[in-house]
Amino acid sequence: MNRQDISRNPDDPRLGFRAWLLTDTPSSRLHARCVAFYAGWLKLRSNTMAMVGLGILILLVLVAAFAPWLAPHDPLAQNLAGRLQPPLSESHLLGTDSLGRDILSRLIYGSRITLYIVALVALIAPIAGLLVGTIAGYAGGIVDAILMRITDIFLAFPRLVLALAFVAALGAGIENAVLAISITAWPPYARLARAETLTIRNSDYISAIRLQGAGPIRIITRHIWPLCTSSLIVRVTLDMAGVILAAAGLGFLGLGAQPPSPEWGAMIAEGRRFILDSWWVATMPGLAIFTVSLAFNLLGDGLRDVLDPKEGG
Repeated sequence: MNRQDISRNPDDPRLGFRAWLLTDTPSSRLHARCVAFYAGWLKLRSNTMAMVGLGILILLVLVAAFAPWLAPHDPLAQNLAGRLQPPLSESHLLGTDSLGRDILSRLIYGSRITLYIVALVALIAPIAGLLVGTIAGYAGGIVDAILMRITDIFLAFPRLVLALAFVAALGAGIENAVLAISITAWPPYARLARAETLTIRNSDYISAIRLQGAGPIRIITRHIWPLCTSSLIVRVTLDMAGVILAAAGLGFLGLGAQPPSPEWGAMIAEGRRFILDSWWVATMPGLAIFTVSLAFNLLGDGLRDVLDPKEGG
């Protein structure tokens, strides 16, 4: 079966659902979207490293979802008699920390905190950046100048330093850490959305829509935002590694999730006192952060090739 045979008779039930997705002549707008999505999935699937990253992230989600059943011990239960046990000792696969808590169980429950932070930042920062960037790019003039100067102010400071300042002002805690990271993460999305909007707003496509009576809000939300989405998705995926590192940095400094919460950065901070004699206490959460960050980068590179070929090379 080839695409030419499918295109001759795309509605033939004998060709199956896969043939329906591979047709060159979609019968509706929804059908066309399904065909484009499936073509993108096939291209992503051919990227081995991207699939490795996707597999790691799916595993992370499953581990977080089934943490109560996967964790061999209570992540908060202390056992001072069994403190600082090395990996593969008794019933502790990855050893125990300075309070005798099982490191594997704390890593498993810590995956929930990591996903919580990633999900909230991925919802707040890109949406805020998209809103600011598209308004600045479409309106132009004084509005563009003001919004972009505000963006430049945020970009002038290192993200972690600015996040530290906001958390210090808001108070320690995971919610405040998420808010601080989101506040510092939106400017790159605003720049990207503005650049996309500037290339789109004067196109014949937008001019035709404007002549039909569409207002600025409708043009931005219905026609410009969808065209900016693919670039933002790629940027979000690539930025998640930085978000995880920023959250871990805040936790390491005691400004993120508070004890006894099993946050990976806080676990590294606790283990740094024993790094020479009990290396596993800090190394295990460090490897978890490294693995998840690498997975997001691998998946982001694959999505860039699919959604933005001119950038992916």
